[in-house]
Amino acid sequence: PWVPERVHGVHGALPDRYKVTVPIGGGCGLRQGEVFGISPDDVDEDAEKLRVERQIKIVRGKLVFGLPKHGKTREVPLPGEVRLAIKEHVEQFPPLKVTLPWGGPDGEPVTVRLLLHTRESTAIHRMYFNRHVWKPALREAGVAEPVRADGFHALRHFYASVLLDAGENIRALAEYLGHADP
Repeated sequence: PWVPERVHGVHGALPDRYKVTVPIGGGCGLRQGEVFGISPDDVDEDAEKLRVERQIKIVRGKLVFGLPKHGKTREVPLPGEVRLAIKEHVEQFPPLKVTLPWGGPDGEPVTVRLLLHTRESTAIHRMYFNRHVWKPALREAGVAEPVRADGFHALRHFYASVLLDAGENIRALAEYLGHADP
């Protein structure tokens, strides 16, 4: 897993519009498509939970909304630092209503207020993000030759390692990560 210095380095190297992806990915353990599908409406401040109800994925070359992996929605603990990062992000980049088909290119259109969107007011395409946002941030953070293990998914590994190190129950961690089996 990444060390905290690398997580902070990548966070600092990202453009402001995308900085919140690191606290959500590394502080809540979400997959990249789940982070891109988060709405401010999914934040339950009173319960200190984040509902993971959708992801943005690519089906036949088109962006669509869909259920998280394994078709299961879930709630994850929402640390105060992540809640604050989301609040600050919303103040700087107001949520945008985005309509995408559900499940596939021919699916029923669904409109969601997305936390993250491009400056062109569109949902984020993971291939664009990885090539033009994530990899340059890795290089700026000192990752000379980024490899597959340095992808966005590394934030999930960081999250899991931090929770395990803090003594979290393996079953609870699997549930937070949306794993089918601990």
